[in-house]
This record gives sequence, C-alpha cells and structure tokens, in this order.
Amino acid sequence: MSVHDSPPPTKEESPAESAFVSDFLSHLVRERRLSPHTAEGYGHDVRVLLELTREQESTLQDLQIHQIRRFIARLHGRGLGGKSLARMLSAWRGFFSYLARDHGFTRNPCTGVRPPKSPKSLPKALSPDEATRLVSFTQDDPLAVRDRAMFELLYSSGLRLSELTSLKQGDVSFADATVRVTGKGNKTRVVPVGSHALQALQAWLPVRGSLPHKNESSLFLNQRGDAISPRSVQSRLKAWGIKQGLPGHIHPHMLRHSFASHVLQSSGDLRAVQEMLGHASISTTQVYTHLDFQYLAKVYDAAHPRAKRKESKR
Repeated sequence: MSVHDSPPPTKEESPAESAFVSDFLSHLVRERRLSPHTAEGYGHDVRVLLELTREQESTLQDLQIHQIRRFIARLHGRGLGGKSLARMLSAWRGFFSYLARDHGFTRNPCTGVRPPKSPKSLPKALSPDEATRLVSFTQDDPLAVRDRAMFELLYSSGLRLSELTSLKQGDVSFADATVRVTGKGNKTRVVPVGSHALQALQAWLPVRGSLPHKNESSLFLNQRGDAISPRSVQSRLKAWGIKQGLPGHIHPHMLRHSFASHVLQSSGDLRAVQEMLGHASISTTQVYTHLDFQYLAKVYDAAHPRAKRKESKR
C-alpha cells in the first residue's frame, strides 16, 4: 500500500494542505523509514489537526500553543484517552518540524503541550495452560496447519504481528533454532524459536509448497498464494480462541505479552526479555515485571497459610 493511500482529504482541505500532508508522509517513509501503515496513522492524525484548524477559522502558520491545548481538550472531551492524544501530539510535532525544515515555518505550536494522563493498564496475558490450549487443535486442513505454525511462533518468540507477516522462508534457521526478525525502525534481531514452534513450522512447509505460489518468499501464505495479511491473522486467531473455549478476545499482541510474562517468570532476566522483544528502552519492558508480580501474588495468596482468607462463619 502506498503512503498516498492514506485517508482522503476532506472537502474543505486546500490543495496546499493536501500537498503538505502528502509530502510529509513521503518524508516519513523515505527518510525516516517508517512503514506505510505507520505513515498512514500519522496522516490520519495530521488531518484531524487540519480539520480542527479550519473549525477555528485559522491556518497552520497562525496556530498558537493555546489553540493546540484547546484542540487536545476538545478531543479529550470526545473520549480520546491520554495514549491516543500523546500519539496525536507526537504526529503534530513531527509535522510542524517537517514544515519548518522544508516549507519555511518558523515555530512549532505543539512544543510544551502535554496530553492528559491515562490510568496505567497492564497488558493482558494468557496463562501457560491457556497458551497451550490455544495451539492444541486438530490440524485437519492446510489452513489449520498454517495457523498452528503462526500461533506457535508468535508465542514462542514474542513477535509483533507485522514482524510475523513480513517473515521470509529464509528467516527461520532450523539448525540454530532461531528466527531473524525485522522490527521497528528496520532493526534486525535474532530470536530463539522453541521446539514446538519448530515442529509446527516443519509441518507447515510441505503444506505451503502445495499452495499456489504467487509470493515465493513469504513464509506464511493465504489460500491464493499471497502473503497473509495482518488482518487475516487477527481474524484466524480470534476464531481459534473461541473454538478452544478461551475467555475474552484473543489477539496477536496477547501472545507477545504472554511470551514476555512467562519468560520473565521463569528467568527473571529483564535484559534478555528486552532484547528478544526488540524494545529500544528497558522501561518499555519493565511493565512485565508488574505482570510477574501479579503472578507471584496469586501464588502467595493461594499457598501461604497467613495469606489465606478465613472461611466465613456459618
């Protein structure tokens, strides 16, 4: 998908504004090397800014910091949370920095504006038993063989969804039991692959060879022979979660959370988990220490004689 497939301009958007957005998205992909999907998200956020600016009967060049704060307050009132607004502000700052560099803008009205804080929510993770149940299904057709290989690999190696769907056949080394992953910012890392995932991949490769081959290099294909899309992976995982009787909505990132939590519970090695997840900062990985503590607290409550609740008096 091209960056120019981003959300279409509104009726009121001027040709100059459309050109600014189009050039900005090209800059994100060509110079900052962001994925087209990520650039598309930036395009959406920038168009929100343009719409709010027109509602104020102002222009990008004339925007002041108090107007940006008013925009954020308005969006917060519409129900956007702190994380969404932080992402939007980041896109706006980047847009104005680009306009200053390439189009002569003299200031960035977003500098110093902070989004409202959101309550911290811990990522949801499956228990080891739930993760095992998810991938323990009968492989009675080619798609089921493929699905198990995908799910085992997601859970075994903690991959992001985009990393999974962009894998090539040559990225998996059965000799070394590793997978070479290209993550955010085009950074490459090598991650271990567990024995169950390797077995599932070995079962998938002959099946893959029997499918149409429009895309020779992609590891995971759909029935037509094209590289499987992220949306298809999400849909298949959700369907299997329901079939396997798991509670709640099962999504690919939940398997990444489960991988991180379970490895940390077993090893306690935060730096190793950071490396395997491909996190640039260890502070991003530290959220899993809270998950680990939650698990330990449950064990403590269940096992320690002084932690057990007294039975209610009859």
